[in-house]
Amino acid sequence: MPDIPVGSQIFDLVFHPTDTTVYTSLLDGHIKAFRYDEQGQYQQTFSIRPSKRSCRSLATNQDGSRLHGAGKAKSIFAIDTSTGDVFDTRKDAHDSPINRTKHLLPNMFCTGDDDGVIKLWDPRQLQEIRQYVHHFDFISDFLWLENKRQLISTSGDGTLSVIDVRGRKTEPLAQSEDQEDELLSVVTIRNGSKVVVGTQLGILSIFNATHGWGDCVDRVPGHPQSIDALCRLPSSYPSSHSTILTGSSDGLMRVVQLFPTKLLGVVADHGSFPIERIAIDQNGEGRWIGSAGHEDVLKMTDLREVFEDEDSDRDVSPEEHESDEGESGSIDRSNVPADAVEGGALSDAEGRGNESSESEEPKEKKRKRKGQKDTLAAKKKKGRNEIDADPSFFAGL
Repeated sequence: MPDIPVGSQIFDLVFHPTDTTVYTSLLDGHIKAFRYDEQGQYQQTFSIRPSKRSCRSLATNQDGSRLHGAGKAKSIFAIDTSTGDVFDTRKDAHDSPINRTKHLLPNMFCTGDDDGVIKLWDPRQLQEIRQYVHHFDFISDFLWLENKRQLISTSGDGTLSVIDVRGRKTEPLAQSEDQEDELLSVVTIRNGSKVVVGTQLGILSIFNATHGWGDCVDRVPGHPQSIDALCRLPSSYPSSHSTILTGSSDGLMRVVQLFPTKLLGVVADHGSFPIERIAIDQNGEGRWIGSAGHEDVLKMTDLREVFEDEDSDRDVSPEEHESDEGESGSIDRSNVPADAVEGGALSDAEGRGNESSESEEPKEKKRKRKGQKDTLAAKKKKGRNEIDADPSFFAGL
């Protein structure tokens, strides 16, 4: 699909949960909607400007009939997605500009502002349900754990917190220690048993809920710049339980496999513009992934083309099967520039070193290596899913 011009810098993007429509919030205050088809054609369906100030965040409800937008104006706007009309405005909902918004339940959504204040809202009420003030810096991202009815928030103050929305207390259920780095993005892996957090220094911090939220259990360095956005692969891919998409300030969207840690390839390149938002359509299970940086365009990438397995019909030898074990498919490397990756894939040995011992899944048998050679320097047969790159990518920064 060609890039979709929007006319201004994109702050946030969100897809309709069931329809082929994407919504963007812009620096100039506009909220624009675009409908697209399987062939990559698109057309604008509506464009509104509820505020002259920037719109920083968007969120749709479960059925996609309502869209909430918020931003620098400190107000919350409710939009009917079928008509594009604003039917409700909550002025001065926060004392500071609102940075993030997320729908949690049919009658509950949350907002987080630049001062670290989190508020829970009921669309049927004018005032907030509860307010949380345990963070003291901007709220960077939200993650909703549906099975536990818990809201995870990350903040620029270097902490992660867990809120039980069913309780009446104005204190979080748990809050991590100071990670000495800004926490910018969050996503779950391993069927929700682990939480991955992207940081300002380019490190992926991994938390395990069963071991408490006090501190991370693993740290995966390697990204040359900050990790501003994280996203899971659709569950249709074999390794979706441990593979994520990362959007970094260096303008690259990468596919990173965890346990063992391995860079699988580059999905999209925004050039010199940082990637601050990524999302997959059809409620995270679709074909198209949208990414936004500081350009005035929305980049839409077809995941089927990126992960197309050209050799899926041929027989695979046991050696090739083992080298590909746990990966999501063959990466299309024809469009990846030679200098697009700071380094290559971690060796299996180093990757296993990052795997936490508390993993809840049974460990698979590994082939024994001969000798004690440096696995990063030793020459070996390249698997069909690996890329040629300098092995310094996941070196400690």
